[in-house]
Amino acid sequence: MGTYRDFWPAAVAGALLVGGCAAPGTMPSESPSAGAGEPADHAADTSLGADVSTAPLFPPALFPGAAEGFEAWRCAPANQHLVTAFGDEQLRLWSLHGAWQLPQAVVASGARYQNGELSFWNRGDKAQVETPRGQLQCQLAHERDARTRAEHPGVMFFGHGNEPGWTVELDNHEPRLVLTTDYGETAQTLPYMVSTMDNDAGRVVLENADAGRFFRVRIEAAACFDDMSGKPYPARVTLSIDGEQYSGCGEGIAP
Repeated sequence: MGTYRDFWPAAVAGALLVGGCAAPGTMPSESPSAGAGEPADHAADTSLGADVSTAPLFPPALFPGAAEGFEAWRCAPANQHLVTAFGDEQLRLWSLHGAWQLPQAVVASGARYQNGELSFWNRGDKAQVETPRGQLQCQLAHERDARTRAEHPGVMFFGHGNEPGWTVELDNHEPRLVLTTDYGETAQTLPYMVSTMDNDAGRVVLENADAGRFFRVRIEAAACFDDMSGKPYPARVTLSIDGEQYSGCGEGIAP
């Protein structure tokens, strides 16, 4: 696996602890050979000048990597809510402000992951997060399995929200999505174009390719929790269509 640049400066690590608004750290873009767990055709950097007839390459920070599931953590004293995905001797960590990646470090007990001055030390259902500004004591709150291509054939990214229930599925091959609204009563397939693709920030914005109907799907790598179940996800999803705006969570789906 390739080495990772230091993407957690002290000021940003402090922002996680105190819940500030500093710019988030980022997961680095990885090459298809990096073995990070994303589909190989969605692990590389993406350019808006890419072939518009094929689905875009999505940032690695939206995927679980080699992990098979996600964990939600409730942390004190800063009342932080974190999402993690453990796999392939590395940890993917999402806060409300962004996403980070930490290689595993050698310790006598438990599992410790560290990148620069940020570390996550896991011992069963408890964890300790260390930053230059201090420590967070975390308790495991929820776990869930990552979605798979077997469950969602041909789907690269899945987002959903509640009240009213809606889902959005992004095709793995073509720039189109299937939008289901009204608790599954209405389904439509819509072509889209990419208006924003920021690999470093883990941010993607998709808009209608057909001028006859406006919609926008905004995807951001950050800790997200289902507002009914509390289950964890690595991305926040905002859907705007027909003058309405809906908020929910989502995740990239590895093969």
